[in-house]
Amino acid sequence: MKRNIIELEAVILAFDGSVIACLVKEYKDQILNGRIVKIAQPEKNELLLTIKKDGQQKKLLISAEAALPITYLTEENKTSPLTAPAFCMLLRKHILNGQIIGIYQPSMERIIDFHIEHYNEMGDLCQKILTVELMGKHSNIIFRDGAHILDSIKHISSLVSSVREVLPGRDYFIPFADEKTDPFHTSKEDFSKVFVSGKPLSKMLCTVFTGISTQLAEEILNLCGIDSDRPAGSLSSEEIHTMYGSFKGLMEKINRGDFSPHIYYENQIPFAYAALDLTIYQNLEKESYDSISRLLFAYYAKKKTYTELRQKTASLRQTIQTLLNKDYKKYDLQLKQLEDTKKKEIYQLYGELITAYGYNVPEGSVSMEAEDYHTGEMVTIPLDPTIPVISNGKRYFDKYAKLKRTYEALTKIIFQTKEEIDHLESILTSLDMVQEEADISDLRREMADSGYSKQTGNQKKQAKKESKSSPLHYISSDGFDIYVGKNNIQNEYLTLKFADGNDYWFHAKNLPGSHVILKTNGSEIPDRTFEEAAQLAAHYSKAEGASKVEVDYVQRKQLKKPAGSKPGYVIYHTNYSMSASTDISGIKEI
Repeated sequence: MKRNIIELEAVILAFDGSVIACLVKEYKDQILNGRIVKIAQPEKNELLLTIKKDGQQKKLLISAEAALPITYLTEENKTSPLTAPAFCMLLRKHILNGQIIGIYQPSMERIIDFHIEHYNEMGDLCQKILTVELMGKHSNIIFRDGAHILDSIKHISSLVSSVREVLPGRDYFIPFADEKTDPFHTSKEDFSKVFVSGKPLSKMLCTVFTGISTQLAEEILNLCGIDSDRPAGSLSSEEIHTMYGSFKGLMEKINRGDFSPHIYYENQIPFAYAALDLTIYQNLEKESYDSISRLLFAYYAKKKTYTELRQKTASLRQTIQTLLNKDYKKYDLQLKQLEDTKKKEIYQLYGELITAYGYNVPEGSVSMEAEDYHTGEMVTIPLDPTIPVISNGKRYFDKYAKLKRTYEALTKIIFQTKEEIDHLESILTSLDMVQEEADISDLRREMADSGYSKQTGNQKKQAKKESKSSPLHYISSDGFDIYVGKNNIQNEYLTLKFADGNDYWFHAKNLPGSHVILKTNGSEIPDRTFEEAAQLAAHYSKAEGASKVEVDYVQRKQLKKPAGSKPGYVIYHTNYSMSASTDISGIKEI
């Protein structure tokens, strides 16, 4: 039966019902019965509440931004405007110094209700509700007195939404609440009635049940081994029974608060997160957290860093790609010109045959025949009748000499062009491994040193300020240190300065990629460690998504760097090879 593993490019990340449930559990542990001592509105659609409980202060961030609706506990302060917005002033008037007496999530909705007890101007004890709706572009923060809306951080009129107005004085209700089913209270019989259409199963689960994201739907189907692309109406009663078991098991896990927050990584890049440890990501690297708030802060901070680094490398990437495109065209033209020089051997033969047998050919002839002494076959040689026959031989020798010079010059030029292409492709591969500003600085310096670009004065000053970038460091299953260069400057350092003679060097065969150094420390290396070092070399190469890559490996003392060669370029004449997987999920990074 097909396992339902999500393709990386098709993943839809979700701040879904399970993440909200995990947050509610954490909020109950951390801020329930706490007192709100400060209310700020740092951004137009964002609140920052400071809550004091048991002598400690916690900060609760709530953002209703359409691009990233989110909430979590944080230790960060944010600068607020000098004049507080009207919504912030209203909250201060009513619930400043109020106590949070309840935190609820309706069903699996992406909603959190904070019930806050406070004293009004008359000294009477009152209760208000701060409702946080985290629903993409429909996200909002609504302050209400029971079902009565007092105000909201976003005003939604009937001109904006025909479904629900969110304005002071209107009644509050959850939109589309009647259109979806509560997954916590779904019987097997009700569950079975759902799967009758031609929609894919994963889409059907998201459409019918509250709070189920694509991610959770894929997990449910993966647990029972059913293909998520199958039409909902194609299931047998036995398959529905099996799927209901997975569905019910996952809902019970969420309902009892059995959470295990994880961030999942693909090529060291934050790829997905979840409040549960999901089997759909079993082949990805993962990092566990004891707090969903810390997870959310770390995930989006890392994603932001990665996005900013990608933006900063965009111009560098474009420069390299432009140079590569020129080199590709030049290389193809040079190869065609080299193909034309193959005629030189024929011209040499014609010259030799005319010199040997031309004396017997009548002047004014347009051709002559002679036996090729290499093959014994008769050869017809075109002649220029306007010049002596023997002079035709000299003309063919001249053509041979010219093509020979062209061949020798082209061979050197083609080698240089190919070397430049390989070097540029290796820099392009290194761009995908950038993890910090110093890595970008290394690549800019390499480009400038190689004559591909010029560094501005500001870039040179910035490069001096930035700390030196470091290679990646892994520990094999047997405890051996393995280092991976992120660019050619690091590759050269690792191979030529850092590695000892008996250490092992790994590199993807005939592909741009990282130098990988396995430190031996004079010990015998187990086969498993060799395999893991090869996996790293395969993974950090331009393998174009291949599952297996041929990797060369050799002791460092067998490597040589030709004088004047590009950074990171080495040669070797004897080596071992192995086929290695590109999966490095089981190798520990330091």
